[in-house]
Amino acid sequence: MSPAAAVLATVVPAYLLGSLPWGLWIGRARGMDVRQHGSGNLGATNVYRLLGPGLGILVLVLDAAKGAAAVWWGRQGMGAAAFPGGAEWSAVVAGVVAILGHMLTVFAGFKGGRGVATTIGVFLALAPWAMLLGLGAFVVAFAITRRVSIGSLALAAVYPAGILLTVAGPSRTRLFVLGLVISALIVYRHLPNLRRLARGEEEPLDLRGSREAQGPKRG
Repeated sequence: MSPAAAVLATVVPAYLLGSLPWGLWIGRARGMDVRQHGSGNLGATNVYRLLGPGLGILVLVLDAAKGAAAVWWGRQGMGAAAFPGGAEWSAVVAGVVAILGHMLTVFAGFKGGRGVATTIGVFLALAPWAMLLGLGAFVVAFAITRRVSIGSLALAAVYPAGILLTVAGPSRTRLFVLGLVISALIVYRHLPNLRRLARGEEEPLDLRGSREAQGPKRG
């Protein structure tokens, strides 16, 4: 297989995996288009608010799993051996593409989620200890504020530093740079949340699920 074919064999399946809009499909199975309610987002938090904790957690797990699956494909798929730089580069690229697929899914008009759950899956596969530190930061920030957006931003701030603390060898710099890039994307995708926070309009998450199906869609 040529390097160009290997790239295609890695990137296309990784994008399609990342694009799987579980929040949209699970919402439709319950008779709701989640894009028309709450935040309008396809991610787990909006599903949690609208359809309850069980389905919200299911979407979280599925969105994380597709990120981890993309990394596995990058390492083990048909293009891994011939990928420029080898299988580890293939895994990194597959992870990035899966996150972009979640944010820009072909199955929902190239509008997706914030990318946090898929990022968790990708980095649990690439640098698990670093992501566990990031998840710890998420839990602390969320416990204090009850706002998922603040927890997500805390995670985005911590896990790149966690890579420096927990990863050794030649992959350390590569993963750190990747972590910074994905963190910047997460912050960018959370700009509407940051604006609501600045206005005092960002709502805390009711752990019981607030079921806002009849509420107006927010930006």
